[in-house]
Amino acid sequence: MNPTDPQLFNGLFQVNGATRLYGTIGDPIRQLRMTGVMPQVFAATGTNAVWLPFEGGADLLPLMLDALGKMRNLGGFTVTIPHKTSIIDMLGRATPRARAAGSVNLVRRDPDGVLAGDNVDGVGFVRGLEAQGHRVKGASVWLVGLGGAGGGIAAALCEAGVGRLLVTEISETRASKAIDRLLTHYPDVPVAEVRTPPKGVHIAVNATPLGLRPDDPQPFDPMILDPDTVVADVIMSPVETPLLKRARTHGRRIHHGRHMLDHQVPLYLDWFGIDAKGIDIIRLVRSIG
Repeated sequence: MNPTDPQLFNGLFQVNGATRLYGTIGDPIRQLRMTGVMPQVFAATGTNAVWLPFEGGADLLPLMLDALGKMRNLGGFTVTIPHKTSIIDMLGRATPRARAAGSVNLVRRDPDGVLAGDNVDGVGFVRGLEAQGHRVKGASVWLVGLGGAGGGIAAALCEAGVGRLLVTEISETRASKAIDRLLTHYPDVPVAEVRTPPKGVHIAVNATPLGLRPDDPQPFDPMILDPDTVVADVIMSPVETPLLKRARTHGRRIHHGRHMLDHQVPLYLDWFGIDAKGIDIIRLVRSIG
């Protein structure tokens, strides 16, 4: 047997000299689903690869990127908090979609060694909403948080043709820059900053990290919303955040963060050039839990 051929062990590939490296950069990193999801996706697609957690704070990010960019067996990685906004200016390339979002959550090492970035947070989020039967086109959406995930979601909502986008962000500078980007790229979509949402909001979204930790305050009180408003969260672990629990307890419809990842994974594979034809990746990801 050729020692570089991938071998299966309990349904997953064993690491060998031909194994490609993928992973996620973030701080913290232990809340990730990706380390459990992607090995099984690689096995299903016949890809000789591993998915690793790369944990490091802002002070280490430039060093980590320099090292990863020099590794010829690096396929790429996803980016999570707190690096999505800061990393975009450290990459050699970024897609127009990422520029509109002002952030990156997906990076690959191109054949010339350049690290190239994209943002599919928002696309995955919008597709997840639509797959659960929530109409996005023409909807009135309130988005809380315009950081890495929030910027990507804001851009994707505008691209999907929402009727209006209302945003709330604690950083005035971040809000101003985000709104300017959105109005430049999507001039036909009304975008406005609000402190509290008006009546008539169809979908309310938490795109902040609040809810990752048990002692976090809630990003907003769902009880200020109309009874038929869908309350959505981008946080994937815990599956049901305190925000979603409170909303569900009081009869609001809720939308979990995991749907965003379910619909992002096929986009990851496309970006990395991994062939998944004939495989229902979304169903596979959902089955993993």
